[in-house]
Amino acid sequence: MTNPGNEENWNFDHKNAAVDILLVEDSVEDVELTKEAMKEGKFANVLNVVKDGVEAMDYLRKRGKYHGAKTPDLILLDLNLPRKNGHEVLAEIKQDEELKIIPVSILTTSESEADVMKTYKMHANCYITKPVDLNQFIKVVKCIEDFWFSIVRLPKK
Repeated sequence: MTNPGNEENWNFDHKNAAVDILLVEDSVEDVELTKEAMKEGKFANVLNVVKDGVEAMDYLRKRGKYHGAKTPDLILLDLNLPRKNGHEVLAEIKQDEELKIIPVSILTTSESEADVMKTYKMHANCYITKPVDLNQFIKVVKCIEDFWFSIVRLPKK
């Protein structure tokens, strides 16, 4: 029997492996904050960033310049994106047999109850409103990392 207080027992499949995260975010400031927060984390993260929904789908489908891209372990998806918004990206991901298994966490400034409801109906795995405060934003990113890579068991690729 494992001791729940021992963090090493909670690190499941990603204990020694790099965790691949796809951040779909058009705000340069939020990208930098996310990078900073993840540098301070306890996991070896590979943070890949795309700036809009079209690039996100190219990345996930390994098209064009993303031909050799690795399938991410987690997608952090903003809703307010140029060219193809987050709702459209989420719909494409969850309708694709190869992609729908990837957890998608909505990370957005929208506090709209309609957005929350819509994304959960589209099978988002969680909805997080970005805090405005810098320290709170860093704390949220660390909590996302802890939850998805320390507590949750993800399928092996």
